[in-house]
Amino acid sequence: MEDFSDITKTSPEKALVFTRKRTGGRNTHGRVTVRARGGGHKQKIRTVDFRRTKFGVSATVIAIEYDPIRSARLALLEYADKERKYIVCPDGLTVGKVVVSGPTAPPDLGNALPLSKIPVGIPIHNLEMVPGKGAQMVRSAGASATLMSRDSGYAQVRLPSGEIRKVHENCLATIGAVGNAQHENVVIGKAGRAIHMGIRPLTRGIARNPVDHPNGGGQGKSKGGGGRQHLASPWGVLSKGFRTRKKYKISNRFIVTRRDGRPMKQK
Repeated sequence: MEDFSDITKTSPEKALVFTRKRTGGRNTHGRVTVRARGGGHKQKIRTVDFRRTKFGVSATVIAIEYDPIRSARLALLEYADKERKYIVCPDGLTVGKVVVSGPTAPPDLGNALPLSKIPVGIPIHNLEMVPGKGAQMVRSAGASATLMSRDSGYAQVRLPSGEIRKVHENCLATIGAVGNAQHENVVIGKAGRAIHMGIRPLTRGIARNPVDHPNGGGQGKSKGGGGRQHLASPWGVLSKGFRTRKKYKISNRFIVTRRDGRPMKQK
């Protein structure tokens, strides 16, 4: 079971939420593009501050809250001017702590600094990819990256996947690791909870007819891949071993070491 002992406030801040409109897995044309989606409990989206642009203004943590659409907890901050904002709650941040952002902020837990001001070897999260765009990487529960080195205006950061990537040193990152690390141990446990989460049943391809799926049909029960057929999607795209990432991407030049430990070949 998931542990909610760290949560200090059960209702969200009304000014920072809006109702989530569900898609049911359908695109703008009404066609199903993501299968097994539908139903589930109504959710409110919390507006999270991923930019941390109030430089030099201290904020006090007044609550730790649950967020239904992400694995991490949220920390509710109240700034000196009484403005309130949500941030992703790092591990160890508690009510009453004071955090601040900007180039002059000390490298303490929960503070957001440019990579140029962060000591090498320290764990970080909420990492920007483009300066000023807002954090896009290392935001899920228990995740943390490590600042490896700095050179020629770029910092080398080891991401949770093992990839080492160059990031501009003006990009902001938050000190510490994301909290709620035990989220990875949560087991859904029963079909009813999956339905509550908006996950509908999905029939195995091998149990279908040949007209419905590439893995369907066969005389009697056949093995699920590795024998008569390879595991595939309903449209024939292989599920195992088939790489779907583009081979040549502009962003490849920022990858120093790939997730598998091999150096990235530069063109």
